[in-house]
Amino acid sequence: MPASGPPDQGEGKRRPLTALEDGYHIVTTLGSAATVLCATAFPIWLSRVRDNARALSGQSPRYARPWLYAGWIVPVANLWVPRGIVADIHRASAPGERLPHAVNWWWGLWLAGMPSGTGLMYAVPTDHVIERAYRQVYPLLAADAAVVAAVVAGVFVVRALTAAQRRRGVDSVRARPTAEATGRA
Repeated sequence: MPASGPPDQGEGKRRPLTALEDGYHIVTTLGSAATVLCATAFPIWLSRVRDNARALSGQSPRYARPWLYAGWIVPVANLWVPRGIVADIHRASAPGERLPHAVNWWWGLWLAGMPSGTGLMYAVPTDHVIERAYRQVYPLLAADAAVVAAVVAGVFVVRALTAAQRRRGVDSVRARPTAEATGRA
C-alpha cells in the first residue's frame, strides 16, 4: 500500500489513485461488462436447450421457466437450482448417459468463487476492494481463479449439452431435426 494509506482515507477524504489502482478500476470495469454479457447470453442459451430437451423427451422440466432466471438470484435456491436445471436438461437430452463431469466442476468452482470474490454481486466500492487487495490478496486471487476456471468449465458444459442434443438430431429451439437426422445434406 502506498505510504499515504488507502484510497478512501475516511471523513470524505480521498487520495489520488496510483497507476496500478487506476488499472484495477479498468480491469474491474471490463470484468463487469463481460459478466453482464455472460449473464445475458447464458440464460438465453439455457432457455433454448431446455426447450429442445423438452421437445426431445416429451416431459415437462423439473423447474418452471421463471427458475431459469430466478434460480441465479433467489438466496439459498441459487446454491442448487441452476445446476439442477443443467442436469435436468442433460437427462432429457441424453437419457441413460452420465452427467458430464464438467457440470460438477463448473458448479463447484462457481460456488467456490462467489462467497469470497468480488464483482457485480457485491455493492462494495472498488476502493474497498483495492484496500482488501493490499491486505488480503490471496483470497481475492483464489476467488478470481475459481471464477475463471468456472467459466472455462462452463464452456465445456455448453459444448456437452449442445453435442448431446445434436447427437439426437436437434439444432435449435422446438427440436428441428438437423440435416444429418433427416438424411438431407
